[in-house]
Amino acid sequence: MAIIAVAGRKGGIGKSTIAGNLAGEFAAMGHSVLLLDADPQHSLADWADLGEGLLSRCVEKVKSGSVETLRARARTAEQAADFVLIDTPPGISEAAYQAALVADLVLLPCGPSPLDLLALKGVLNLALKARAERRSKRPRIRLVPSRVLMHTNLGRSLSSSLEEVGKKVLPPIGQRVVVAEAVARGLTVAEYAPNSLSREEFQKLAKAVQKLVAR
Repeated sequence: MAIIAVAGRKGGIGKSTIAGNLAGEFAAMGHSVLLLDADPQHSLADWADLGEGLLSRCVEKVKSGSVETLRARARTAEQAADFVLIDTPPGISEAAYQAALVADLVLLPCGPSPLDLLALKGVLNLALKARAERRSKRPRIRLVPSRVLMHTNLGRSLSSSLEEVGKKVLPPIGQRVVVAEAVARGLTVAEYAPNSLSREEFQKLAKAVQKLVAR
């Protein structure tokens, strides 16, 4: 159905968390999923190894530097899975660019720090460059407020700050303890805390993404 790349210039902005939990929500909707872990740190694969849930069955490492392998694997996976999610390395990397060249949608998480907003511009330009090379409206590009502390001024204003960047903004993901607890058990939030506020946030994000790629 769709290839979705999750990219960011900075580490620690929730790329792997969003990729893994989107997979959990898509699976809960009845879709087949595959996650390609193209980040050399392989945080997503490490998360999957901590438990025996969904991620242990659908995360696949892509070796650092093998960008052609990444594009080819994503195309092959698209034939077997409804959703293929690619977790890219932090920074303006060749792997992130190659992922954007093959993706239907690029998600750009951004935290509430002013430094996060500054770093966003570089990876946004990378996604726009990939679109120009493809001479297409793909990949679509959406911003995701991430690791948001809703009770702070920065957290409350993040969505509006991102709208000023000029790209559409998807539902936010808050910084909640339950997310870290799920990771510690090798589970998605959908598996670990199905009735939590965090689960509700990931559900909203997944529904927005599903609607977007179905167009």
